[in-house]
Amino acid sequence: MQTRRSFLKLGAGAAAMGAMVPLSANATDSKKIKWDETHEIVIVGSGFAGFAAAVEAAKLGAKDVVIFEKLGVYGGNSTLNAGQACFANTDLQKKLGIEDSAELMVQDQLKSGRGYASEELLRHSAELGPYIYQMTKDCGCVYRDHIINTGGTSATRSHQVVERSGAGFIRPMLKTARKMGVKPKIRHKFEGLITADDGSVLGIKVRKGYHFGHEDSGEMINVRAKRGVIIATGGFGANVSFRQALDPNLGSEVGCTNARGATGDGLIAMLSEGAMPVHLSFIQSGPWASPDEGGFGYGAGFSLYNFPHSIAIDRNTGQRFMNETADRKTRADLEVQRRDKDGNPNPALLIAPKHEAQKDPSMDNVLRYNVAWEFDSVEAIAKHFDVPLAPLKQQIEDWNKYVKAGDDPQFGKRMNMSTGIYLTAPFIVQRLWPKVHYCQGGIQINTKAEVIAAKTGKPIPGLYAAGEVTGGVHGVSRLGGCSTPECMAFGVTAARSVMKA
Repeated sequence: MQTRRSFLKLGAGAAAMGAMVPLSANATDSKKIKWDETHEIVIVGSGFAGFAAAVEAAKLGAKDVVIFEKLGVYGGNSTLNAGQACFANTDLQKKLGIEDSAELMVQDQLKSGRGYASEELLRHSAELGPYIYQMTKDCGCVYRDHIINTGGTSATRSHQVVERSGAGFIRPMLKTARKMGVKPKIRHKFEGLITADDGSVLGIKVRKGYHFGHEDSGEMINVRAKRGVIIATGGFGANVSFRQALDPNLGSEVGCTNARGATGDGLIAMLSEGAMPVHLSFIQSGPWASPDEGGFGYGAGFSLYNFPHSIAIDRNTGQRFMNETADRKTRADLEVQRRDKDGNPNPALLIAPKHEAQKDPSMDNVLRYNVAWEFDSVEAIAKHFDVPLAPLKQQIEDWNKYVKAGDDPQFGKRMNMSTGIYLTAPFIVQRLWPKVHYCQGGIQINTKAEVIAAKTGKPIPGLYAAGEVTGGVHGVSRLGGCSTPECMAFGVTAARSVMKA
């Protein structure tokens, strides 16, 4: 659990970095600015956080809300996730007989954060969960009548939209926002904040008509925000030089699930204005990824569905090497250790029973695109992947005993999602190798979504942030399905704060 004392101690290095930056590096005489556009509220980024902020602001009476998106389509990185969101104590959980609470969700996340996560921010997000759940349904999002068990949780709480993609949230929210009068605009790249002499944020610089990869394209304009600016630009996973500077192990040879626009524009701009950086080197890799496809891919959905009732095998030993539903960091760290005798990657195998795997639509896609393969016997798996046969047979036999007993003595896996699901032929097998997925680090905010200045420790007037661009919420490791509700919760919070300003 992160106390104020531990937070100050752990963030000392980051604070020192931020303190070297002036509170307002680009201060401007507001009387000399030529404003090309003026809006009540300016939102940068059209992902979960941006659209949640827009919808909430409109609900609260805002008449002139604009969203700027630098790419040619809306949604950014948010469209690429598996369409999951962890909510506690919902009507669907009650219908399915699942007992859960916001407090239990917070405790799970604190454990995953390994002492670095902000209990205050996590609790704020978790308590807003039921509101976000209902808000998305009001926007037209449709959830499956099934809840997924994600790693590191003590209750099954990951609700999933029927599209099984973040687009299942983005499209209905975009449609709703437009109906409410919000003005979303594509090909508008955020270039920086415009601030006054006192450090307060007046507006932003935008490159209108921008085309990704052509950095000089478009026309620079100044956009005034009468109430405030909300930065919701996401993380920096696709910015290889930036992430490698923070973690030398994350160079170009490491895959990434993020959209190409996840380059950290908003983060870098806020740092230049003196915002407090937090936990920038905490960069999470997804343990459900496949090395046999690019980006997020189909394999992620397949493994996410099948981890609870399947086993992950080390190809050198034919044995399990982890709890397949442990938190992401635990699994990713163990997966990346799977190497051959020369130290080269030797990706682990996820072995799932077809009779259960076929209940999820992702199975057809992973087979069609050679991300996974079907085998009629254990012998066929061992031969194809050069796995010791005897240990593999014994491991599968042992696993089925664990399923029958409802207890995993090997790694303590929670077995309630495996009841009656035995590992029998035919099998569907996918390789596992982590990919850079989520940046836990970013700029510091408070429970009002106000951006905190490193120099003063106080909010920067007129500046708010939400989503992956912020840091300190999750700590070392984020639990699966928890970014979507957190992004939306702080998007909603930012809108509420702006409307009160």
